[in-house]
Amino acid sequence: MTDRIDDQAAEQVAARLPRRAMVNGVAAGSAVALLAAATRARAEGAAAGAFPAHPRWKFVFVNHVTTNPFFVPTQYGIHDACELLGCEYQWTGSETSDVAQMVNAMNTGIAAKADAIAVAIVDPRGFDRPVARAMAAGIPVFSYNADAPRGSPNKRLAYIGQDLFLSGQQMGTKIVQLVKAGKVALFIATPGQLNLQPRIDGAMDSIKKSGAKIEAHMIATDPTANVSLSKIRAYYLGNQDVRGMFGSGGGDTMNVGLVMRQYDLPKKGVHGGGFDLLPKSLQAVHDGYLDFVIDQQPYLQGFYTVMEMFMFKASGGLVGAANINTGLKFVTKGAVNPYLTTKTRYEGSSAKPQIVPRSGPIAG
Repeated sequence: MTDRIDDQAAEQVAARLPRRAMVNGVAAGSAVALLAAATRARAEGAAAGAFPAHPRWKFVFVNHVTTNPFFVPTQYGIHDACELLGCEYQWTGSETSDVAQMVNAMNTGIAAKADAIAVAIVDPRGFDRPVARAMAAGIPVFSYNADAPRGSPNKRLAYIGQDLFLSGQQMGTKIVQLVKAGKVALFIATPGQLNLQPRIDGAMDSIKKSGAKIEAHMIATDPTANVSLSKIRAYYLGNQDVRGMFGSGGGDTMNVGLVMRQYDLPKKGVHGGGFDLLPKSLQAVHDGYLDFVIDQQPYLQGFYTVMEMFMFKASGGLVGAANINTGLKFVTKGAVNPYLTTKTRYEGSSAKPQIVPRSGPIAG
């Protein structure tokens, strides 16, 4: 069953993004190619006035879960920025958060003389040496989605992604507001991994500082969807006095929603929530089984990273290296409908490039 879920995730990615774009950053498919050609022609006409002629720089993105549906919009963001600026990219790394595979992918990029490298730094020290090697070879390195710990010797130039500790603190504050007192479970697929652990730490920090009578526990699950679901279900069945269950990542959050639905836990006074905009999580918010999910804007984690790489190259290193927080937005029942009814590449729910019309006041 686990293999089927993993295959479905990979198929969803492949279906949404042209295959060659996934692997080499080059669009494929007649309809997409025609649209990309038209877009490129417009972009090149506009860019000609902004930037002098430049090489078609190649940017290497090293990811920890290359086939995870979460990163579909990230790849669209990379692709769109490269089309806009006349660059190429490669999407590589590991499917299973294997740091050794990711380091090998970085080393391959260094040997191939990539023009810039972006890496999700999911391990506290595992990327220090390859980042240093790349920088010594004159290749700028940026982190995205996950970053080295504060005070780390890692020499990456900048981080583009959510402030993970702060997002955890904000979730912790929300948990206090919802639960007020009682047992709370905070689920994490890979304890210690830098795209997840800071959120748990932040949530624990806010809960502790609040003084609320909340007994919070970190519960390890698994990166595989079905195993995670089994562990979250088993946790609930063994802890039916729990007052809140919250995921630190997209898979666990989705599975919290499924367990909340299966046992109709909101009627028993249990609250739930977590991170990322997976379709089943959004539906759970809509149906009242999750109180919220948190958006970290994965499209911008790709788009902004390419923009920084390009500006670093174009300016000879004078411009482009700046930390960018891609944001934290609570999506609740009152705000979830547009995410369910609008299909765009910005959220990874459509491959179609489009301008999305909107009207009415903008909520702050």
